[in-house]
Amino acid sequence: MIDPKRLEWEAGLFSLLGQPTRLKLLYLLREGEKCVCEIHPAMKEDQSVISRHLIKLREAGLLEWRREGVSVYYWIAEPRVYRMLELADDIIRDNAQRQAREVSGAF
Repeated sequence: MIDPKRLEWEAGLFSLLGQPTRLKLLYLLREGEKCVCEIHPAMKEDQSVISRHLIKLREAGLLEWRREGVSVYYWIAEPRVYRMLELADDIIRDNAQRQAREVSGAF
């Protein structure tokens, strides 16, 4: 029997990662610690929106942060998230290749 609480936690993590802005933030932070002042110019959203997404990622345990004067810095606390993203990329690529083979074989 699968633990319902486990399913709830997993669904919550996938839901958290199912947002393009949050994924972009994770990829930006893959390079290392960044100040919000560095993150904001790379994003299309307002700084308040970016900050809310950063807080959600932090609350989920994926990011750490520190304050230095008026600046806030974020970095990856859970690098295993990139393994998940790589697996997702593998699945997407494999599905695209399979679909391409099916289309080319249909003609």
